[in-house]
Amino acid sequence: MYGVWIIEELNRHGYKLSPGTLYPILHSLEEEKLLTSRSETVEGKIRKYYEITDEGKKRLEESKLKVKELVDELYQ
Repeated sequence: MYGVWIIEELNRHGYKLSPGTLYPILHSLEEEKLLTSRSETVEGKIRKYYEITDEGKKRLEESKLKVKELVDELYQ
């Protein structure tokens, strides 16, 4: 995934996110070793692609469980 795609996808689901909000989050996740990135030139522009790490996948699964617990509590 790359930043603009993430922004567009979130927008498609009704979430408005600016590059000034998204990119610091992506950089932070990369510093925490939850994402890796690689740069590629596309149509003369450098595009940075992000990929989740194994640790990132682990943390994501833990977060999903916490969200599920919260949602389940709301519907009890």
